[in-house]
Amino acid sequence: MNTINSTTIARDLLKIQAVFFRPDEPFIWASGIKSPVYCDNRLTLTAPEVRLDVENGLAEIVRSCYPEAEVLMGTSTAGIAHAAITAHLLGMPMGYVRSGAKDHGRRNQIEGRLEPGQKVVVIEDLISTGGSVLEVVNVLREAGAVVLGVASIFTYGMQKGLQRLAEAQVENHSLTNFDVIAQVAAEEGYIRPADIARLLAFRDDPSDESWIGEGRA
Repeated sequence: MNTINSTTIARDLLKIQAVFFRPDEPFIWASGIKSPVYCDNRLTLTAPEVRLDVENGLAEIVRSCYPEAEVLMGTSTAGIAHAAITAHLLGMPMGYVRSGAKDHGRRNQIEGRLEPGQKVVVIEDLISTGGSVLEVVNVLREAGAVVLGVASIFTYGMQKGLQRLAEAQVENHSLTNFDVIAQVAAEEGYIRPADIARLLAFRDDPSDESWIGEGRA
């Protein structure tokens, strides 16, 4: 098996600025939280070499961690393409879960055929607080699916997200995580080594903004 490790994925994401660090000039999330990191894993779709690493990595997670999987379900919208490509590599059926039911036609929220009792793996691009992916899991469970877990590209490892997943009894395996990407970013000169502690302080408590001015002399 050609193992795709977390450091390789971290380098890939940094190279194409799918995960971009800016600790001295924070980004503003929709929630209003000031963040030193910007994530757009959709950029992997337009970078063929990185996309290949990502999809092979997701396929490897499904094979090794969820060998009983029968269907892959992507999150809408970022997980759809990744679910489709990964399913193609594995020769498996796939579908996706809308953020809400359609207001026309059959009013589906789950697109693609899903039978009650089928064993499903959810494909997600990134996990922060866990809210979005758990909504998808709940929709699938209500439809009678057995959700084996989640395969994702990147996870922050925020306490709120870890706690939510644990409470919902949802297993997640990510290709890489915030700690690894921060370390690789420092090693390769995207940020200063001293910035690692600032980034981890944000990850541990996003509401505490004391890290913002620490790198400016």
